[in-house]
Amino acid sequence: MLGRLRFVHNNQKGFTLIELIIAIAIAALITGGITAAIMQILTINTRASNHMVAVRQVQQAGKEVSKDALQAQAVNATTPSQGFPLTLTWTEWGTNQTHTVTYTLEDMSGGLKKLQREHFDSALNSTTTTIVAEYISSASFVQLPSAVVYDFTVTATVGDQSETRIYKVQPRPGS
Repeated sequence: MLGRLRFVHNNQKGFTLIELIIAIAIAALITGGITAAIMQILTINTRASNHMVAVRQVQQAGKEVSKDALQAQAVNATTPSQGFPLTLTWTEWGTNQTHTVTYTLEDMSGGLKKLQREHFDSALNSTTTTIVAEYISSASFVQLPSAVVYDFTVTATVGDQSETRIYKVQPRPGS
């Protein structure tokens, strides 16, 4: 019977312990490589998403402030070094309807701010308040020397991504 068992074992084919250890090591390397690639894709995706949010925030801030400043007949930047709160006023052409828009930077978490727009319309005798942009890490509205042109500089920071834009703003003639 002993001879018969040896005969059965000699005809079986299988893996040796060394072959199994090598196969497990190769599988571990492949799994590690795939995991690293997935983590890198997720990191890149998060950074790209954060950057796009920052870009949208500075674009929105620039669009709104520029739009109101182009209509403004009077510009009043309360703090000369920073320019906020920023008050813009104008009267509609051919009417006595006046508008006053005040931009302020309100605190958010993490030291970031949101740009808030408060619009008073004399015809409606009402005030509306909207959030123009969030994640603002810095903003300034300063008049350039010897010109009625202002630099509106805004930086938004989301995660570890920042975006800064500088807008040249000129109120309408006669202001």
